[in-house]
Amino acid sequence: MKGLESYRLVGLPDRAYYIPDYISEEQEQLLCQKINSVPSARWTVLSHRRLQTWPTQLLNGSILPTSDAIPNWLADPIIPRTIDLGIWSASPHGCANHCLINEYEPGQGIMPHEDGDVYYPMVATVSLGDGIVLDIYEKSEAGPRNAVYRIYQEPRSLLVTTDEMYTKYLHGIQEILIDKDLNSEMVGNWHLLNSETKENIEKNGGVLERRMKRISLTFRDVKTVRNLAKFLQINRQS
Repeated sequence: MKGLESYRLVGLPDRAYYIPDYISEEQEQLLCQKINSVPSARWTVLSHRRLQTWPTQLLNGSILPTSDAIPNWLADPIIPRTIDLGIWSASPHGCANHCLINEYEPGQGIMPHEDGDVYYPMVATVSLGDGIVLDIYEKSEAGPRNAVYRIYQEPRSLLVTTDEMYTKYLHGIQEILIDKDLNSEMVGNWHLLNSETKENIEKNGGVLERRMKRISLTFRDVKTVRNLAKFLQINRQS
């Protein structure tokens, strides 16, 4: 794999990176099998999607130390390779310690939002299944308007966002079945997409239909890991 700077996105605020084919098709299939085989209690069902949280959900903006870290089937080979890329070199724990698995059926999405300061300002997202368009919005008191940047996330790709892309912008996925106006001017990672993907988009006039389930693996470093004994003591007293 080339150095991280080779994958920097063009025309977007500093800094965001996109690596196509970050994992193999075989690794993608194994991940999907594992995700779909976990007990149903592991899933949190929301109105527009469902998700898994590893190793635990956040409690008051922090996580508790547990005997179970992010399981090996989910961590490998994603986390070690992100460490090799150097993206966690300045984070509190030197690696990701938290992962959200979001499942999106065709037409499902998520409102524009920010991830907040409970995490180190770095997100590493691997996409499985279908591709998706991630829209980037400027923060505004009036709320998000039109997307100012667009990123097309191919299956098996890695998207890394940090710095201003993390702190000064919102991101979201539209609840639509067809993504339109996809071209070299509108898509910030167009120059990094696979040639087959670009040919397919151009052949369809800049339009892509969402036909498959998409699963996103979002890795972050939660800043605060609480001392379990102190946490229990505080809660007994409150």
